[in-house]
Amino acid sequence: MQTSSDTPTAASGQYLTLRLGQEEYAIDILRVQEIRSYEEPTRMVNAPAFIKGVVNLRGVIVPIVDLRMKLDLDKVEYNEFTVVIILNVRGTVIGAVVDSVSDVVTLGADAIKPAPQFETTLDTRFITGLANVGERMLIVMNMEALMSNSEMGMLATAIS
Repeated sequence: MQTSSDTPTAASGQYLTLRLGQEEYAIDILRVQEIRSYEEPTRMVNAPAFIKGVVNLRGVIVPIVDLRMKLDLDKVEYNEFTVVIILNVRGTVIGAVVDSVSDVVTLGADAIKPAPQFETTLDTRFITGLANVGERMLIVMNMEALMSNSEMGMLATAIS
């Protein structure tokens, strides 16, 4: 186990906490445009499986990414708590399907510890660090790295 020196450091600020499977994650609140209830998107031909499709959001066509599938997590059924977080990443609007959102927490840069590097299926380039909030362990996500990954296909060119 080692920490990576090329992993971006987290900034102090407010983070939206969300749940994917059994884990809690945090994303920079400044990336969040809005939170919407899940609606079935229009499927796109030849899109990767984690891109559920697109929705029309007030005249803007927004790709919808299922973060559980993107991160190779166990698939969970969509239910009344499933939401889409509308994000603005490098000027591109993207929707991220998550199991639920919890709250907004304020984290200081010193509270976010570097993520350990393991030989696992989870790509730790997408993780900025780990933070404890009371009894909760939050995985702080790097949404720019996650959403601009070359795997995103059609999104990669739009975001770059």
